[in-house]
Amino acid sequence: MRSDLRRLSAVSLVTALTALTLGAAVGPASAEDVPATPTSPVGIGRALTNDAQRGSFKVTAWTDAPEATVTAVSAKVRQGDTVLAEIPALEENAASKGTFALPAVSTLKLTEDGGTIPSLGKYAIDVTATDSLGNTVTRANAGTLDFTLKPRLNAFGIGNPSWADPFLHPKGALIGVQPGSGDEVPLSGRTVSYDYTGTDTTFGSAVTGETGEFTGEPVAAETRYASTQARFTEDSAEVHGTATYYAYTSGQEKRATVTASADKVRAASGELVTVSGRVTDPNAADAPMADVPVSARLGNGLSKTVRTDAEGRFSVQLVAAGGGGAGGWSVQSESRFLSFYAYGPLALPADSITTVAGYKLATDARLTVYGELRAPYETWLSTSSMQTVVLEQSPDGQTGWKQIASTSFYNNNVRTPFTIGAWNKGGWFRVRHLANDYFGESAGKPFYIVRTDSRVTGLKASPDPVAKGSAITVTGSLQHYTSGAWRGLGYQPVSVWFKPWGKTGTWKQVATGKSSSTGAVSVKTTAGVDGWYQIRYYGDGTHFQTFSGQDWVDVR
Repeated sequence: MRSDLRRLSAVSLVTALTALTLGAAVGPASAEDVPATPTSPVGIGRALTNDAQRGSFKVTAWTDAPEATVTAVSAKVRQGDTVLAEIPALEENAASKGTFALPAVSTLKLTEDGGTIPSLGKYAIDVTATDSLGNTVTRANAGTLDFTLKPRLNAFGIGNPSWADPFLHPKGALIGVQPGSGDEVPLSGRTVSYDYTGTDTTFGSAVTGETGEFTGEPVAAETRYASTQARFTEDSAEVHGTATYYAYTSGQEKRATVTASADKVRAASGELVTVSGRVTDPNAADAPMADVPVSARLGNGLSKTVRTDAEGRFSVQLVAAGGGGAGGWSVQSESRFLSFYAYGPLALPADSITTVAGYKLATDARLTVYGELRAPYETWLSTSSMQTVVLEQSPDGQTGWKQIASTSFYNNNVRTPFTIGAWNKGGWFRVRHLANDYFGESAGKPFYIVRTDSRVTGLKASPDPVAKGSAITVTGSLQHYTSGAWRGLGYQPVSVWFKPWGKTGTWKQVATGKSSSTGAVSVKTTAGVDGWYQIRYYGDGTHFQTFSGQDWVDVR
């Protein structure tokens, strides 16, 4: 058994490298399913090292002979032509038939541990299998025994940063697990890196000493709570694999006391506000805390950091700005490991921005506008307040704005959507936010939207009267107002609707058609009962919809 630091001797390293070279030389181009005797029904799979115990391996074996079973599997481990270990019988796994592995008593070990393997390295495995009918086959180079140290990080820690020591202190130990004996061997002269879990940010590395232990340089903690991992990877004749170890910290927070006040209770945009105070240690008879970073701000505006003097006092001047939120001043600790907070009232009317996100003028003359009220300098709102926006119309988009609709809503966020609408034929419009105690006035960019008027004239349903079951022709003229006059609107879909006589009569579509190139409409339907006929046009992307008058037909 060995617990001291192991180093491969020059002879051992040459031996291991020779084993790798010879092992590669004797192996077939593809050793996966190439039996030594093509006519044998016995087959041997790939021999694989047990990574949990690299002094052992397993292999699959089978026979295609009818009503036969594999009765014996043996193996040899060699370096070139030199056989280093013979395993006369591999044991079949009771839970996984056809899988054979070294018996526990046959685990391969180094010669110094009482085994037959001279040094760490990688060695060829030959396997022989025999079935119950006497068929046998040998597969040379059935696999490569990975007889190397498996790296393991036995420990890794980063400490617990605090106000007194706000640094991470990485340290740990790296060992190699020896095949066969399972001895833990210190791995010296290796570089272990560490990073924040879930990121590609490596914040340092350290080299192991003679005992496999390592200590990294202190690293300033980025946050109070950190999840880190140490990593090591090597693929050599001595060590093969990757080791990972996770470490966590929550930091230690110290609580302080702060008293502060502002020299104003209300400030206009651009006005200076002075916030003064003192930081003390409640656990030390309220002794002053010097050189403490204090972050101060107005509302939700930009913060400014100052440090306390020898008496724990601070004073900071801040510029009030529109968009600071509902108001208030605050001071708090700038350190991740020191906690204090103070707040006071201060009125700061905020700016607002009103934007139009979209609008549409439907064929039935319903104008709908979608917009957003935004507080441009806010990250959050401490109060929900009622806001009002109005929809205005102008003859030229510049002057003479007149309110045509309004809507009110609570702004629960720095971005609050709204919808406002009115019945209108189109023109120049804008949306304006009305000023209040919380937000100033703002107006969206004017926009222009319009549709072309349309109409149906000359409605006639004939003949009248008409015999039941006979054809009726509904005619008219579909027109739109363009270039200062009513002109025919051609090639447009139209429909004929009918409402029977009586109190329970309702309109129902009975026929469809298209206007001619001149806008003329002529659609046939069948007479059923007395009632009214009407032509309807539901508009398109540029025209309003229109319904004609009604024409009565007497059915006899």
